[in-house]
Amino acid sequence: MTPVKKGSSVNRRNFIRNAGITGAAFFIVPRHVLGRGFIAPSDKLNIAGIGAGGKGASDLAEFAKSPKVNIVALCDVDDRESKKSRENFPKASYYHDFREMLEKEKNNIDACSISTPDNTHAVATIAAMQLGKHVYTQKPLTHDIYEARMLTEAAKKYKVVTQMGNQGGSGDGVRKAKEMVDAGMIGKVYEAKAWTNRPVWPQGIPTPTGKFEIPKELNWDLWQGPAKTIEYNPAYLPFNWRGWWAYGTGALGDMACHIMDPIYRILPVDYPESAECSVATIWKEMWNDTQNTDACPPASIIHLTYPDKKEPGKKIKISWYDGGLLPERPAELLPEEAFGNWDGGVLLIGTKGKMLIDCYGANPRLLPTKLMKEKTMPKPTIKRVPEGHYLQWVNACIAGYGNAQTSSPFEFAGPFTESILMGNLAIRSWQLKNPKLKGWEDKYLGRKKLLWDAKNMKVTNFDEANQFVRREYRQGW
Repeated sequence: MTPVKKGSSVNRRNFIRNAGITGAAFFIVPRHVLGRGFIAPSDKLNIAGIGAGGKGASDLAEFAKSPKVNIVALCDVDDRESKKSRENFPKASYYHDFREMLEKEKNNIDACSISTPDNTHAVATIAAMQLGKHVYTQKPLTHDIYEARMLTEAAKKYKVVTQMGNQGGSGDGVRKAKEMVDAGMIGKVYEAKAWTNRPVWPQGIPTPTGKFEIPKELNWDLWQGPAKTIEYNPAYLPFNWRGWWAYGTGALGDMACHIMDPIYRILPVDYPESAECSVATIWKEMWNDTQNTDACPPASIIHLTYPDKKEPGKKIKISWYDGGLLPERPAELLPEEAFGNWDGGVLLIGTKGKMLIDCYGANPRLLPTKLMKEKTMPKPTIKRVPEGHYLQWVNACIAGYGNAQTSSPFEFAGPFTESILMGNLAIRSWQLKNPKLKGWEDKYLGRKKLLWDAKNMKVTNFDEANQFVRREYRQGW
């Protein structure tokens, strides 16, 4: 396949530029001398966008705010969605297949922004990392647990700068919340609750049917990525793919990396040891055995139990609510006060008090909220990120691997994503059906607590659940 549009490029690796200042000549070292992944002080960071529409368009626009950035290549499977980015960056080369783009542009790009559907996050990210390209990958980092573990290991192997796109991880709020908890303001935290208003797209509905002509602007085969091949249906595009297991990860995958971020930065937890859930169903499904296992459920509650990393034998419980379900309002919150914000929130429950945090780790506050005026807040001890999540990654890429930190490197984002996706493992196990069983026997097949062996990425008490730890890719992926 040839590129859709090929902009002119200059091989900047084949020469050393000389310049003179006040009569004294000096050399600026090119990239190939510094080595893969390192950028000469005279150069800008050349970024390629894998996924140039939707969130990809806004991500690229954020990166382009830095004078240190060139957007040199774009890739998208849908010319309609990529139109804005192609207009914003007319000099960028444009491709439909990221694999072709990486091969043809590998000497011209330094880093990749990956903003595809969840289904393609891992394959695109690791392909870029294997070429020594720094990567910024949207949340959730991957579609399944195995992929998250692989990206964590790949980041160490290929020594590139990494960042997951949970922007609140660079915010002041989560840092202030951690300083408050570390100062003992709510005592020992043994429980956390998190919730979201998602889904705001269809979930728990029948699989789309019907015959439709594929739009000429869309490469439907590439859009499906590693998922099994199905007939084109406009019901999935451009946004509602999130509610289907083949492409998305549901409400949990969409928002937990934003909302639960403070929990994993503050509490001494790593991987859960168990997961259980309850899932909403449509009334007729209960009686007619018509539950759609292709679709994420309309609402769910998930309970994850963790060993306390600092106190052996102690447990920490983290619960998740979506689809309009909420935990009970704490008694310390006044009736007229908001319980989180529109997107969701987090409640930390400690031995000496409670803390409420909005989505993206914003606005941490003690309960009752009057304590925020009565108590002396701890002095800031954690470094802030005034440049923000996007430019933090840009600056770290320019500094080179090992010379600067990011807020959500894969070292953090990988295990965090694994932990979150354990919730979906519980949901998908709940949805399992066994044709050998009848009636209520079948309906309760997967409704059990899953015991998790994190080291080996395996459910130890319900083998049927392990099919969801690592999905099968279709041929060619």
